[in-house]
Amino acid sequence: MATVSDGPLSALFRLYVYALHGCLCEVAFTAVYDWCSTRDQRLPGHSSMWALPMYGSAIFCMEALRAWLLAQSRSLPVRLAVYTLFIYMWEFSWGVGLSLLGACPWDYSAHRYNLGGLVTLDYAPAWAVAGLIAEQHVIKNTKLSPEVKLNVCSAMVTAEDPSWERQRGDVLVGLAVRSLWRLLEELGQEVCTCHLPNPQISLLD
Repeated sequence: MATVSDGPLSALFRLYVYALHGCLCEVAFTAVYDWCSTRDQRLPGHSSMWALPMYGSAIFCMEALRAWLLAQSRSLPVRLAVYTLFIYMWEFSWGVGLSLLGACPWDYSAHRYNLGGLVTLDYAPAWAVAGLIAEQHVIKNTKLSPEVKLNVCSAMVTAEDPSWERQRGDVLVGLAVRSLWRLLEELGQEVCTCHLPNPQISLLD
């Protein structure tokens, strides 16, 4: 009989959960946002397939960012501000890349405070709430691997080092790069594991 494993979730499964969570939130947000102007009772929210890798990888990177902030005992307002800044950086980066392909599914040019139509200051409260949900519910309730949990200890050591103050400007980029590298390592290990024969599996069982 198949049983649910009590072990940590794999990187691929966490990406799956994070991607679906992000798309669900976007559909719900656009449905309510459009209803405020159209009063359409059907609530036709919308998203894009590009949102799956964008949200999945963003929340994956926020695992390390969350550990770093909590290790330094940063207050909730500070953490939300950092999450919002990170989300803006992530959205702008993806927007630039997708625009080069002619595939960017959003355009904020109609908003007063926007940058190239790729990000808008109007959505800052929404992104702060998104960061709060990701920290307090999504990542917090996800079974992380021991390697990910080790980032908390590493972040605590960094916080105790006085030199970290001089490197604060590189923290977001560094955490994102480390998280993506860790993601590639975990996915590579999973691919190798999938190709290894399992002598315990038998068609007669």
